[in-house]
Amino acid sequence: MQMAGNELRYKRLRLLTKKLNRERKRQAKKIDILCNDFITAQKDFVRKLNAVNFMAVFYESIIGKNDLNSLLRTAVRMIKDELGDATVTFFLREGENFEVHIFETADPISVGKGSLEDCFSPELMDNICKANKVCTLDELFALGLEGNPVELNKVSAVTIPLGRAGYSLGFILIYRSGGERVSLERLGGVRAVAPGFTRAIRSCRGPAQPA
Repeated sequence: MQMAGNELRYKRLRLLTKKLNRERKRQAKKIDILCNDFITAQKDFVRKLNAVNFMAVFYESIIGKNDLNSLLRTAVRMIKDELGDATVTFFLREGENFEVHIFETADPISVGKGSLEDCFSPELMDNICKANKVCTLDELFALGLEGNPVELNKVSAVTIPLGRAGYSLGFILIYRSGGERVSLERLGGVRAVAPGFTRAIRSCRGPAQPA
């Protein structure tokens, strides 16, 4: 009788131990989920805070810029400081055509043969403006980007629209070759200042350009 009682207590103890282990695992999963949610929320908060900080510094930097070249050059410096090493090019509507502004040197330079900018046909530029959204390289291919696929696949690129209320002034091309990709997450601040930056460009250029 004593052995039977011991066996019964042992079985009950094993069942209790299994139950406690299952409960610990459930609690551990809940804690992991809560921690992951907290980390995600913290990262989102930091990204938003960084975007707000970039907006404040960006607008402060372009205040009083009445010359287009000076305005664009300042914007390039701010964007590069935010994103790291990247090429920043502006495609701005000029009537039915586009002006291409590259600030790798002190003054805007012509598009070099074989550069990524050289792959942007008038039709592609117009399609990007009509899309009026941030476009990745894959989306640019769908819109008509042409060039050597092997070489283009080595590039990380995005375009950011310059427009407001149905008006399209053009877009910003940001790209880098190899290494770290241009992250959409890090573009939050640049995307946020685009509408205000568009107004600043229009102000520098005088009368509104046709959409």
